[in-house]
Amino acid sequence: MTVIIDDYIVAEDQFRSGGLAVSAHQLVHIYRVEGNDVVALTSVDLDIAAGQMVALLGPSGSGKSTMLTLLAGLHQPSAGRLRVGTHNLSNLEPKERDALRATEVGTVLQGAARNLLPYATPEQNVAFAQAAAVRLGKSVPEPRAILDLVGMVEHARRRLRELTPGQLQTVAVAVAISALPGLLLADEPTSQLDHEHRDDVLDAITRINRQIGTTVLLVTHDPEVAARMPRRITIRDGRIGSEGHGTEELAVIGRDGSLQLPPDILEGMPAGSLLRVRRLPGGEVMLERIDGDRS
Repeated sequence: MTVIIDDYIVAEDQFRSGGLAVSAHQLVHIYRVEGNDVVALTSVDLDIAAGQMVALLGPSGSGKSTMLTLLAGLHQPSAGRLRVGTHNLSNLEPKERDALRATEVGTVLQGAARNLLPYATPEQNVAFAQAAAVRLGKSVPEPRAILDLVGMVEHARRRLRELTPGQLQTVAVAVAISALPGLLLADEPTSQLDHEHRDDVLDAITRINRQIGTTVLLVTHDPEVAARMPRRITIRDGRIGSEGHGTEELAVIGRDGSLQLPPDILEGMPAGSLLRVRRLPGGEVMLERIDGDRS
């Protein structure tokens, strides 16, 4: 069976690749800076179902970008387990991680220019990005079909300097999904755009998710961008701090029983505060701060 994308005929099983599930269990990542160990992620537990769209939020230095580099296979976790689809990223060899990025995981780096060849057209950029997947035996659509999916086919042969910032970022997204990956990782893809161009890029990402089934994990500081994602996860101090569904923000209990309280609650509870945890008759759980001498 085939589907037609404007003038491009593409096999249905070729164009709809399906999403990949993501799972992290007690994930830890430590890196060295000037001879010192820096703990970027601490005992992260996370499950994302295939085909979900998820925003990853948190202050600078919280571990968001580190999470993306691990999922992209750019670094290996220091401890714990991290899986993308059937792949255990903790055990993959460098060549296997390269193949994963070429075929199954697409990445949009922050800043459109970091994702594109400046002297090539959008069509040539997509074709170049597909080359590694083709060498590995993966069948991919024509570059113009990919550009059409994100609404950029009419600009396929223009010079990059002729495109708007939003169009450049959309081409960067097209490059990332050129091999129809099961997972799309986007690091602040709208951070340098005005609202109109921001929405164009988000529309393209949403279209990719709906038509291909790709799982999307998007890092952002912008609450309006995060609100476009059905699920929102906040990382604080290298741990999953909370999850947002709809208009509600929920605390998350880790597999080890750990719980991060919301920042507005923590304002009145300095580090080291003692809490009494009680289960009430109706099933609710109450946290009661205990003041006074510990002796």
